[in-house]
Amino acid sequence: MPTQKPAPRTPRTSGPKRPRQPAAGELPTREQLLEALANSDDIKGKRDLAKVFGIRGDMRRPFKAMLAELEGEGVITRTRKALRRTAALPAVTVLDIPTDADPENLHAYPAQWNPEEGDPPRVTVLSGRDARVVPGPGDRILARIDAGEAEVPVYTAKAMKILDKPRRGQIGIVRLDDEGARLIPVDRKQKEMRIPLGDLMNAGEGDLVEVEVKLSGRLMIPRAKVTAVIGNPMSEGAISLIAIHNLEIPFRFPPAVIRESEEAKEATLKGREDWRDLPLVTIDPYDAKDHDDAVYAEPDTDEKNPGGHIVYVAIADVAAYIRPGTALDREAYLRGNSVYFPDRVVPMLPERISNDLCSLKEGEARASLAVRMVFDKGGHKLSHTFHRVLMRSAAKLSYQQAQAAIDGRPDDKTGPILEPILKPLYAAYAVMAKARDQRGPLDLDLPERKIILDDKGMVKDIRVPERLDAHRLIEEMMIAANVAAAQTLEQKKSPLLYRVHDVPSSEKLMALRDFLGSLDISVKKSDAVRASDFNGILAQARKAGNVEQVSEMVLRSQAQAEYSAENYGHFGLNLERYSHFTSPIRRYADLIVHRALVKAMGFGDDGLSDNEGLKLPGIAQHISSTERRAMLAERETADRLLAQFLAGQIGARFEGRISGVTRSGLFIRLRDTGADGFIPASTLGQDYYRFEQEQQAMIGDRTGEKFTLGDNVTVRLLEAAPVAGALRFELLSEGVRGNPSSAKRSGKRPSSSYGPKGRRKR
Repeated sequence: MPTQKPAPRTPRTSGPKRPRQPAAGELPTREQLLEALANSDDIKGKRDLAKVFGIRGDMRRPFKAMLAELEGEGVITRTRKALRRTAALPAVTVLDIPTDADPENLHAYPAQWNPEEGDPPRVTVLSGRDARVVPGPGDRILARIDAGEAEVPVYTAKAMKILDKPRRGQIGIVRLDDEGARLIPVDRKQKEMRIPLGDLMNAGEGDLVEVEVKLSGRLMIPRAKVTAVIGNPMSEGAISLIAIHNLEIPFRFPPAVIRESEEAKEATLKGREDWRDLPLVTIDPYDAKDHDDAVYAEPDTDEKNPGGHIVYVAIADVAAYIRPGTALDREAYLRGNSVYFPDRVVPMLPERISNDLCSLKEGEARASLAVRMVFDKGGHKLSHTFHRVLMRSAAKLSYQQAQAAIDGRPDDKTGPILEPILKPLYAAYAVMAKARDQRGPLDLDLPERKIILDDKGMVKDIRVPERLDAHRLIEEMMIAANVAAAQTLEQKKSPLLYRVHDVPSSEKLMALRDFLGSLDISVKKSDAVRASDFNGILAQARKAGNVEQVSEMVLRSQAQAEYSAENYGHFGLNLERYSHFTSPIRRYADLIVHRALVKAMGFGDDGLSDNEGLKLPGIAQHISSTERRAMLAERETADRLLAQFLAGQIGARFEGRISGVTRSGLFIRLRDTGADGFIPASTLGQDYYRFEQEQQAMIGDRTGEKFTLGDNVTVRLLEAAPVAGALRFELLSEGVRGNPSSAKRSGKRPSSSYGPKGRRKR
């Protein structure tokens, strides 16, 4: 579109106001078009506008495009053949729903509004049974607007799409130098900027700040202006602050939420079964502060079920304290889940709820939703029933405590309960494990490292916690309880939030087959795969000695688990129906399932409301996104802590493994720490390396030297950037010698190739 130049105004002494005119031969600006529509009653449509602005010849097409763009944005509207400027909200616009909006009666305001036009209009957000998009408090939506028939518009909206909200501002770390100050962005894709001394807002060396970016001078150089000082994460031992602010994770509870939590009263026996004499126990990590699940098992004395077991799982009754529409509920929905960092937890619920009233503390009566499950000697569930109870935990145990007792090393606490409680629990788990193995869930069992911090919040140690039967026992009993919740709600025809995991896509399966073929591992060619098929692949890899390579690719082939109001099964667990019921203290999804059970079972008046049931698709979308945000924040924080830990070891050699291969280089995961870093393809060696996607490898043109996903390598640390959480390595190992690049031999043009000393070959 030609560059627009505003035309000079022509003064008039009387008569209708004449629209401002563009220079001869130029298109009018958007402002001139809108001014003409607003001020001239003679302009009825496109032809009138064209005549007013002298549109002819080659100008017609861009002129029509400009009108279509304005109409598409809702800035102008068409009534039959007449065009007019929209008086207020366009027919389709972006709305923001306040975080404190009533979920039962949502309202919103325009995301963009000129304050000179007065207060923004309040828009009622409608959602019926047939709504495809169901938003909630805090969401930004693209919506279709109806102004009604009245002279003064009464706006209602139907959501078309839930949009991502733009970040408030850029954040980074302040570094002072001889020239003043500069900003080190936390986003590694952004560049450093200078901060004028007058724009520091009292920020000091190392402070984490939020800034707005201004362009200055003829060269439009970006400069930062500090708008908020967040704190000094390094000195405070709180590197997680970077991720919290960068990803805009709510971490301070509003006063109304704290007030509601402090006013909450302990639940009583009214409307509940008394399970206080049932010796349920909690088994958690040694440093857990909240305990939302307790278990107990006993042999089944029914003669019709020889060798069978009865398993009880009691879960904190969070629904009794978090009622729909309250400030507590709105904040829990907004957060979606708790976020766990090495140095802190950002909880979904205030401490009064999560660590006190809803924590199944040893020796204290606590409200819970419980399920009683009967299993046969093969571990297959015969029946289950749900109960709303008052229980009392008989013991608070760590995984290590429980396992040590079973392994013959009981302590003062586990000794007295070994025979009556722990051994029956493990006996029940043993039969449940038989059914699990028969079901064949995906068995990747990848090691997870735990970062241990010192008193200053810096990395002290990195450990891979031992995987114990105590962990598997709790996991298997929680899975069984989650399945039981989904089954009951389906039987009751209740709305339900499923935890779903889709089958791998055809494209990912094809890429996996190509890779496995390069390792001579056989795999069936049908897309109708089951989790057990992947277990067979992993078994072949263990025999061949390349299980780490294959595990990495199998993991990449998987879809991401999410929440959904529609069921399509859980591929990884090999289950037809699955929900999340067992962690309502830290997951909003579980709270919704609890409310659904309360209503379906007639347990009280604090169950799922009809309106909540209609909004499950939107709730599922929102909490799936907050879960992904939490995972990203946890991963970013671990990267920053490990980069800080290794920053003093520049030049040191490390053993690692190639964890990713791309056109631009190799990703390396260090064996001892699990830290991730990068080797640019241009630094690999004295050859031209091409990325071969089928083999997940970089292969040299002349030598055939190959670096493949999963290869063990030795690297040297060249650079560590703690703020960005980035490491850069130099490769010291030689690759496997083989045939020269297949792309070169076949004459195919590579998507990318790199030569020695950083020269890129085209």
